[in-house]
Amino acid sequence: MTVQFDRHGRGFVVELSQCGVEGITTHWGKFISASTVTAHDLHPNQRHRLGSLGPNSDHWFRFDDGNSPMVVADTLCAHIDEAERWWANS
Repeated sequence: MTVQFDRHGRGFVVELSQCGVEGITTHWGKFISASTVTAHDLHPNQRHRLGSLGPNSDHWFRFDDGNSPMVVADTLCAHIDEAERWWANS
């Protein structure tokens, strides 16, 4: 799981991914061990953004639109089941 913050505003995305204990080899041939791999190392079809509607869909958790950080945190927590389901089916 990675968190990427918006450099232009107050928002972030949470991306999920997973790989086996053997690590991964990128499409250009670079080996990345399981202990150092990040979600961004995997192909986009091997990761999921929490809150998105499906593959190749985007979702940002925003707190620059009047929502308090607590409301954004509650919204993020509401997606924990989504993360569990994605990992279970990947």
